[in-house]
This record gives sequence, C-alpha cells and structure tokens, in this order.
Amino acid sequence: MNNKKATFILVALSFLLVLGFSVQVLAAETYKMGLSLAITGATSDVGDPYSKGAEDYVKYVNDEKLLGDDKLVVFIKDDGYKTEVTKRNFEDFLDEDIVFYLNYSTGSTIALRQDFQEEKIPVLPASFFSGNLQENDYVFLPIASYSSQAVGLAEYVAANHKGSSKPKVALFIHPSAFGRAPLDNVKKAIEIGLPIELVEVVEHGKDLDNTAMLKRFQSKGVQYVISQTVQPPVATMLKGAQSLGMIASTYGEEGKITFLGCHYAGGPALVSLAGSAANENYYWTTSYKMMTAKGPGRDAQFALAKRYGRDEKVAKDANYTNGIMVVQVAVETIRRAKAKGKKITRAALYEELLAMNGFNSFNSLTTVGPVSFSKTDREGVDTLQLYVSKGGLFYEIGAPFVSEYVQKLKQ
Repeated sequence: MNNKKATFILVALSFLLVLGFSVQVLAAETYKMGLSLAITGATSDVGDPYSKGAEDYVKYVNDEKLLGDDKLVVFIKDDGYKTEVTKRNFEDFLDEDIVFYLNYSTGSTIALRQDFQEEKIPVLPASFFSGNLQENDYVFLPIASYSSQAVGLAEYVAANHKGSSKPKVALFIHPSAFGRAPLDNVKKAIEIGLPIELVEVVEHGKDLDNTAMLKRFQSKGVQYVISQTVQPPVATMLKGAQSLGMIASTYGEEGKITFLGCHYAGGPALVSLAGSAANENYYWTTSYKMMTAKGPGRDAQFALAKRYGRDEKVAKDANYTNGIMVVQVAVETIRRAKAKGKKITRAALYEELLAMNGFNSFNSLTTVGPVSFSKTDREGVDTLQLYVSKGGLFYEIGAPFVSEYVQKLKQ
C-alpha cells in the first residue's frame, strides 16, 4: 500500500470515528424530572407506593431503551406532606435543570402555581384538584378531577337510589384543600338539578372513634356517605360502622349506610386496613384500571413490580399505578418531541402536551380512557370507572362514564 493511499484511509477512518463519536454524544442525552411527595408522614400510605411506581417505570424506560440511548432520571425527595419542604425540594430540582416536575399534594400545588408559571415547566401532580389549573398554564391533571369523582359518585347514588324521596348524603372529607376540593362543585351540581340532599359535610380529625358521628348520621337519616380523603380514616370509619351494624349489605339497604369513596379513599390498600369492614359493598371510583381486571395493563404492571422486586401488595396498589402513569405521560411527551427532531426543553414538552388530543391522545394501558390535553382542557382522563368490593377485591360496575353534571358546570 502506498503512502498516499494509507494516509487517505487513516484520514477517512479518523473522520468516521469523529463523526461516530459526535453522533453518539448528541444521542446520549439525559432528561431530568423531579418528584417531591410524602414517603413518610401524613398520606405516606399513598406517597410510598406512588414513588415506587415512578421509580420502577423510570428504570424500565432506561433498561428497555424506550428513549433510545437517551437516559431518563427522576430525583425523588420526601416532603412529609409539608408544603414548605416541597417548596425547598422544587428549588433544588430547578438547580438540576429538570424539564418535567411531578408534584404531589393539593396544598403545595396551589402554593407553587405561580412558580410553575414563572419557570414555564410542565407539571403532573398527584393531586386531581381542578383548582390546580387556575392562575397558571402549566399544571396538567393526569386523570379526572376530585370534582368529577365526587359528583360522579353522587350521580350514581341518585340514579340507583330506591325510594320516592331524594337520597340523603353526607360527605366525609380530609381537613385540607385536598379534602375540600370537590365541595363547591358538588353544591353547584345540586343547585342545577342533581337530585340528592346533602345532609352534612364532616372534616375528620385524628379521633379514632367515629361513633358519635355515625350515630348522628343515622339520626339524620343519612343513607350514603361519600369519602374524599385517604384510606386510614375511611378504614377507621368503616370499622366503627361495622361494630354498630350500620354497613349496608346491599346497595341502598333501608336503615343502613352505603359507603362510597373517591380515588384516594379506596382500592386494595383500604381492604388491607379495614379488613372485613371493606370486604363487601364498598363503592369506589377512579380513572385507573384495577388489577382484578384481566388485560395487558394488569399483566404489564405485575411484570414491572416483579422485575424490580416489589411485593404483591405494592403490585396491586392503585397508587403504584398512579406513579407509573405520570411517568408514562412524561416519557410519551419526550418521545413525541424527539420523533419531531425537537430539542428536549420545557417549552417543547409543553407544546407536545397541548397537542396530545383527538387522534393524538395517549393510551397508557393503566387508565380506563385516553389521556388527552389541550389549551382549554388540561384534565387528562375524563372518564371514570365505578368499582365495588366483593370478597376483598374490587370489580367493575358497568362501563366507564363521564360525570354529566361536571360537564354541565364546564359549559
């Protein structure tokens, strides 16, 4: 081989190596997200499995190269359900140059709304309060709001109540912005024709004895109790009602109380806490698929939990599903931006979220309807599924539905 030819080959190889290295460097991006939530303290029964779902799905994304050679990182910090800690965590995440933020509580989401607006960062919270969408453009609710859930349950009560008079309903709520979130819309729905009588609204405390409250409900003729809180206080209430012989053995049983709950007030974890008091005829609604329903979503969730060493309790938890789903949405948003050749920035991801509607809606396999966002509607999954406990497991009742009265209130 002559010197000129050898030199040419060496130059060509060098060029290819440099080109290849450059492409590799360009491809090996790292996308960062932050997640602040209550792994300890109040509502940790929700936050702990939620964090595990988010963590496991990020591992899965990287292990299976769902974003090619690019890597996804989620910084997870415990805030103990304290807004001031959440704020500090968010500031720390900003120093890491995150492109997506996964917030948790209703109170901290409200407190940080203007920060989200100023930072122009897309946010997917664990709080489904429709008020999170006010005074900012960057919060996106993953599933149907607390208002949709509570009003939807009230609609079910009204439609299936036997008797000539309006059903008498009490609300059992968390003493916070989270618990109070659906109150206004429940009352507005009644004003425009929802045929129920709202007898009482109770903000529960830490009292482990609900006897006085339950006897008061009974004296006022309460037939249905809808809970907007987390599972432990509901479990305590159900155990108290069981000991007093108040739990309806069939829906709307005369002289008894039928208990119903919004997303965080039900699911397998409630049965674990309440035991036989929640084994039968507890009605619950959420936008998530239950792990008792056969299908690709259930199979995928069980496989994910097993792959990353989670036990059966975590694998079946609706809040493990919750954590998986928010990361799924974030990953799908990144994937779509990448497919269009966009540099992954907060602005690019925000654009992709707003375009996630119509034929471009996202089917996560974890929810009963598609995830859909737009400039005028940032409530992701509109549909809800009603479940009832039978033998300690939750099973579907009817088809997925959309709250009729919440839709009317939006008009």
